[in-house]
Amino acid sequence: MMTVRQVSELTGITVRALQYYDRIGLLPPTTCTEAGYRLYDDAALERLQQIMLFRELEFPLRDIRAILNSPDFDRGKALAQQTRLLELKKERLERMIALARGIEAGGIKMDFKAFDAKKIDEYAAQAKKTWGHTDAYHEYEQKAGGRSKTEEQTYGAGLMELFTEFGAMKDRAPESEDVQEQVKKLQDYITAHYYRCTPQILAGLGQIYMADEAFRESIDNAGGKGTAEFAGLAIQRFCRR
Repeated sequence: MMTVRQVSELTGITVRALQYYDRIGLLPPTTCTEAGYRLYDDAALERLQQIMLFRELEFPLRDIRAILNSPDFDRGKALAQQTRLLELKKERLERMIALARGIEAGGIKMDFKAFDAKKIDEYAAQAKKTWGHTDAYHEYEQKAGGRSKTEEQTYGAGLMELFTEFGAMKDRAPESEDVQEQVKKLQDYITAHYYRCTPQILAGLGQIYMADEAFRESIDNAGGKGTAEFAGLAIQRFCRR
């Protein structure tokens, strides 16, 4: 058995994130001590590996939970697909390394084939269709299906701009009227461009923004240190109204 802190040190996932994974039913501990300390066995660590692999495929935590908890989840098939995707990423990285070495040696000039990620994108899309079971995921697939990469980047930039605005409000109370209006603006933006952001989904997102290291880093980069925590608290207040 390993403690939550030992699992954190082993995997690089923060203790806070692991505690959140427990709260949402994504990664419950194997058992808890009388003092309330979480303990994890090998089976729990194997599940955590699956979670981390799906995160590499940029799956939201709520979708990962639905996938792993599904009675028809095929772990072997999932691992095979994840392995293939990693191999494709490795092949692309090796091509880019070879290109960089060629340029350094003065032998390659205008060659952009190494940057082509089409095979990775196609395989990832195929895998996601295999695993995508949630209504929110299907709705996102429908909305994103006809978009270009430029459009996706534009919508992503618009989302980050909302967090930049959150960052400018950090000196105010999370429950203040203008901050709560900003939360509603975020909810409407997600509904318009990704999937219907119900109060339940919004509340879950607020928790993820605070607990997930990758989300927190991205949001703090947009709005300054502490923005993810502030946005998450503001969302909590909004969802309690």
